[in-house]
Amino acid sequence: MTTKMKRNKAPVETPENSDSEEELDAETHKKSLEKLKKIDPDFYTFLEENDENLLNFDVESGDEASGKEDDDDEEDDKVHKPGSLQGDSDESDFEDEDAKPVHGKITLKMVAQWQAELQSESKVKLSTLSTVIKAFNAAMLRATSEDGATTEGEYKVEGSSVFNAVIQMCVLYLPGAIRKYLGIEQSGKDPQKCKHFIKIKPQLIAYLSDLLKLLSGVTSENILTVLLKHLHQMSIYVACFIRIAKQALKKLLTFWSTGEETVRVLAFLCILRITRNQQSALLDLVLKAMYLTYVKNCKFVSPSTWPGINFMRRSLVEMFTLDLNVSYQHVFLYIRQLAIHLRNAIVVQKIENRQAVYNWQFVNSLHLWADLLGSTSNKPQLQPLVYPLVMIITNTIKLVPTHQYYPLRFHCVEILINLSKESNTFVPVLPFLTEVLTKYDFNKKHKKVSMKPLDFSCILRLAKSQLMENGFKDSVIERLYGLLLEYTANESHTIAFPDIALLAVIQLKQFMKTCSVSNYTKKMRQLLDKIEENSKFIERERAKVSFSLGEDKMIAAWETSIKTKGTPLLTFYENWSKINKIQKRKKVTKNDEIAGELPKIKRPKISDDADGAKPVNKGPMVLFPSDDEDENDHFKMDEDDDTPAPKVKKPKKKEKKKVIKKKVTEHDDSVIEDKDDIVQELSVNDW
Repeated sequence: MTTKMKRNKAPVETPENSDSEEELDAETHKKSLEKLKKIDPDFYTFLEENDENLLNFDVESGDEASGKEDDDDEEDDKVHKPGSLQGDSDESDFEDEDAKPVHGKITLKMVAQWQAELQSESKVKLSTLSTVIKAFNAAMLRATSEDGATTEGEYKVEGSSVFNAVIQMCVLYLPGAIRKYLGIEQSGKDPQKCKHFIKIKPQLIAYLSDLLKLLSGVTSENILTVLLKHLHQMSIYVACFIRIAKQALKKLLTFWSTGEETVRVLAFLCILRITRNQQSALLDLVLKAMYLTYVKNCKFVSPSTWPGINFMRRSLVEMFTLDLNVSYQHVFLYIRQLAIHLRNAIVVQKIENRQAVYNWQFVNSLHLWADLLGSTSNKPQLQPLVYPLVMIITNTIKLVPTHQYYPLRFHCVEILINLSKESNTFVPVLPFLTEVLTKYDFNKKHKKVSMKPLDFSCILRLAKSQLMENGFKDSVIERLYGLLLEYTANESHTIAFPDIALLAVIQLKQFMKTCSVSNYTKKMRQLLDKIEENSKFIERERAKVSFSLGEDKMIAAWETSIKTKGTPLLTFYENWSKINKIQKRKKVTKNDEIAGELPKIKRPKISDDADGAKPVNKGPMVLFPSDDEDENDHFKMDEDDDTPAPKVKKPKKKEKKKVIKKKVTEHDDSVIEDKDDIVQELSVNDW
């Protein structure tokens, strides 16, 4: 029995049989190759050129290959060797699964290890960067996938802590690691010119695509702010890929026009950096898209939307100044479009054509181009467009010169004043202001009383009912005073100021003779005195001049010296402007609403039992007594108490007091409803 068992176990224990089988296989393989050489020599030569291992087959190759496999890298394990006739064993399958984990669950320990590798002082490996980017892709899939949806990927992110750790790792450490890998930590060279850019290019495309998807799915402003800061760091890589850059700019324009203040600023910084890195390819598209977005979002103007519109206008001016030669084509085209709309409104006298001009989009476009031409006055590229823009603005004022469109007139005049000041170009603005003093009758009595002057900053047209209010005349005088003062102060240092201001002096004197309202004449008298004082000052300084009027350089030098020395009118305007800015800030901060939340004095209630006793110190409580009982009831409703307070006015007349109580109790429901309406009517916000 023992001998039989030993004989049966012998083939299993000794590996000599397997070696002999391999030798037989090798010999048969050699014989088949020799036959192939005789039968098909062309195919045999093809094998010699393309697969030498197949022809150099040897029995020892299996042992040599097995010895080399232990010494080679993992990449050599994956290469199939046709010389080996053995099939893959089960152990090799398990080794492949360990080398490539499919659907592996990411842990905090793995994230910490990757983070340490990204922060290492030595050179960052490409494998680490690709692994981190795959982990970010898994986190993005978790954030953007619907509930219950299964996402396929090399890694899986489960749990909010792991998700936050992966996002934080990528936001904080990935940009620095990529710069270290490419070797652009200190030098600001183009990433595309780096030696290793080709290797990391697919990973960058995948990461930036995932980042844009994550941006489009975020609603929280805080998270959006963090991601936009990260995108600003990655903007140099976004500009390397035109397709991804266009996708990023499309999303950033939405944030730039409709986001919160911090989001707007960060989105603009990203747009600016992406465009600068790829200016030749993207500037045309960005300028057109930003202008159309600006026009689309300035259709409605209110105190809450003004800051956003002003920010878009200033940032758009900065974008147009990147390349004035490219910008000229866009600015010329858009100013020409405004001129066409104005021409149609003048030629075809219809309401539709007038509405195409008298709207906020048209006025804000004029404001944009005036700011751009004013900011580039020291460069000659855009200066030929100053004259056509001034003609469009002046003819816009003349289109419908009625009292209802005085707010639009003042907006256009303000644009002309700023353009004249910034571009150092004389623009005749005074006729459009003095015309209001002569055409409108300020002595006419008003039919309605308004609580305070009308605010012209957010309106272009007045209703007919508003023209009958006393607040309309007050607002017109205030705006005329401010604009006349600003324009004359800007021209106060010029050598021709007495001649320029002559028209204003004549019209102001005529207005003071015809107007009988003391408040208006007093205000204009102050302005007239300052203008005449400045005219006398310029005439005294001009009398000392020895050069002729044809010497432009000498005149410019004289005006510069007068401006640096200061003029009486300019000094007065600077002081007035400081006070005016403080008042505007009070309006913006809504101090009236803050005042409405001040604490109120709660008056104590009178008990019903003390009928015979006289009230103590009740006199000062009622400052303005009224004989009308209904008025007293209304004023009592404004107090903080939910129930109407009893009468304090006449405690001696008990019968009258009881009657009042009955009235209140019978109409209890209606009193509560009236209480809400009264509070809303007396609200300061509605004034």
